[in-house]
Amino acid sequence: MAFKLIEYKREGDIGVLYINRPQALNALNRETLGEMKSFLKDVLPGEGLRALIVTGAGDKAFVAGADIKEMYDMTDGEFEDYIELAQGVYELIENSIPSIAAINGYALGGGCELALACDVRIASDKAKLGFPEVKLGIFPGWGGTQRATRLIGPGKAKELIFTGEMIDAQEAQRIGLVERVVPHEKLMEEAKNLASTIAKRGPIAVRLAKTAINAGYDMDLKKALLLEKSLVSICFKSEDRVEGMKAFLEKREPSFKSK
Repeated sequence: MAFKLIEYKREGDIGVLYINRPQALNALNRETLGEMKSFLKDVLPGEGLRALIVTGAGDKAFVAGADIKEMYDMTDGEFEDYIELAQGVYELIENSIPSIAAINGYALGGGCELALACDVRIASDKAKLGFPEVKLGIFPGWGGTQRATRLIGPGKAKELIFTGEMIDAQEAQRIGLVERVVPHEKLMEEAKNLASTIAKRGPIAVRLAKTAINAGYDMDLKKALLLEKSLVSICFKSEDRVEGMKAFLEKREPSFKSK
């Protein structure tokens, strides 16, 4: 499947998805979101990958946000469809294989929301993050009010969203918005190293652990523990579990088969 505004590269068991509109700081218009949706629904499931890195093309922006030029002339109905499309794409990322946002520059508005939909965020020391939507008379509508609150707490989420101010990568790490900050030139190396480490682990275990974390987060503890028990029991019945424990006892690296 050919794409114009995104680029996909495979490296062994990991993939890299580039948002490829550097002339527009990788802003997400409807066409770009449509290509992302097609990739996530029609291409990624058949690739057999174990981790996905999401980043922006060029050296200035991860994703600078939604495409304001396109948004300005939207009707109310078109705007609602735009929100639904973006939220759906981000849900596909959130519910897919382990994903890493490699934040190589500006991650603002919809770009910061894209990073939040990924499982882990690694930022360049040159990155800037924020939710500037209130400066435009709207607020984050692609999951920002919900995912940011769950990640950094309501107080910090409100501060970022109500002010619309950018923060640097170091402050983002301090408040828990990103997990790591690395030198700009080392960003993709660090992201690929992390993705490769995840790819070597038991794929069934990683997938079900992600389900346990995501689904259990909004449950009360008793229900979440029951979910955890049921999912880890599935792992125990797998061939991968047998291989993993056997390899440990034999002091060798395991060879997982996703079975």
